Amino acid sequence: MKKSIFVSVFVFSAALVLVGCKSNPNEPEGGSSTNGHKYVDLGLSVKWATMNVGATTPEGYGDYFAWGETSTKDTYDWSTYFDTNDGGDTFTKYNNEGGKTVLDPGDDAAHVHWGGSWRMPTKAEWQELIDNCTWTWTTQNGINGYKVTSNKEGYTDRFIFLPAAGSRYDSDLRYVGSSGGYWSSSRGEGYSDYAWDLRFSSGRRGHYGSIRGYGRSVRPVLP
Repeated sequence: MKKSIFVSVFVFSAALVLVGCKSNPNEPEGGSSTNGHKYVDLGLSVKWATMNVGATTPEGYGDYFAWGETSTKDTYDWSTYFDTNDGGDTFTKYNNEGGKTVLDPGDDAAHVHWGGSWRMPTKAEWQELIDNCTWTWTTQNGINGYKVTSNKEGYTDRFIFLPAAGSRYDSDLRYVGSSGGYWSSSRGEGYSDYAWDLRFSSGRRGHYGSIRGYGRSVRPVLP
């Protein structure tokens, strides 16, 4: 009887060890999911998704969106942009006169595609990621990009990967593998024709004002 109990405890303990093991060494620590999409808690004010909108793996480039648009398209310029009728001289919804500086949920590609509380990060939330994480240019499963690892106490085993997915200009996809461009939900201050994005290459990263009609990647967050 005692032998049977010992064997059962041993098998149960072994099962717990197996459950605790990660099957994919490239999968971020601390990952959970909501609405069918995984996220990582880096100890910051928002939780970060493990992949881009339109991607199926952390290394996947995913889809490209103009700022405030929720569908992909063949050409990314002012002639196809939803918020202007005169080539980017004036804007109908997100302009200085109206005072709207952050995307509405219906114009937020992360929220529209993933639902729930998912949304695009603000400029301040991207800055928080820059300031509180170690950014390491690396190659993950053959894809260049940044491994972004939390520096927060208790979260230093957790990271996300941002692939260098390039950007869409007119009908071209450029700089794939050497740079990345990720939209924030924040419109530029003072000028209606640009919004803030995070752009990076192997030697730099930071916020830039980018023409809203360009096609960038979207990495969702959860509040």
